Amino acid sequence: MKKIEPFKTIKDAISILDNGGRFFNILTTAGDGIVSKAEVGKVGGIFNDLQQMMLFLELSLAQLDKIQKAEVISKLDKNLKKTYLKYKPQEFLPSQVRSKGIKAANAIITGVPKLTESKNDFNGFIMMPIMTGKVTTFTMIPIMDRYDVYEIRDQESDITFLIAHIKGIEKLPEHQIKIAGVLKELKDGKNEEIADKLFLESVYYIDL
Repeated sequence: MKKIEPFKTIKDAISILDNGGRFFNILTTAGDGIVSKAEVGKVGGIFNDLQQMMLFLELSLAQLDKIQKAEVISKLDKNLKKTYLKYKPQEFLPSQVRSKGIKAANAIITGVPKLTESKNDFNGFIMMPIMTGKVTTFTMIPIMDRYDVYEIRDQESDITFLIAHIKGIEKLPEHQIKIAGVLKELKDGKNEEIADKLFLESVYYIDL
């Protein structure tokens, strides 16, 4: 989980993103008006995870208006524009995710998170890969063995949605935030999906 400081102006966004990439990216040039995967990756500290890169990009542009954001997106090179359209996060309130969210898709959720402290209050399971030689198998573990689990709540309703991030990372603040991640499924103890039950594996957030 990483807190992002979003761009305040379009000038900052373009100048910081159009950075030439890392020293070994010899095919990219700073200030040429074209933003590549390598350049976005440099700002976000990301190398090859395109889905995560688009989460970072979308959240970093969250405080620009629609026209400003569209101008920044127009600077992306052809391949990166395709990647952006493929992985562009949908934005939800917690009350909307169960009916509109898609498993394995990027999402941004706005609300107030509250940490779930007790395993007795929540017993969902997740599938975890295990490598045995060259063979990958999967086993189920309680979600709270791997993640800190939060309920994120609408300000205007009592409806909540589950947010999770890897244990050992700084806890989320209990005030209004935008949080970006990937929607994943929960299972019960019999390796079956819990009906209409998704959670957001969180990656980034910004304060509001």
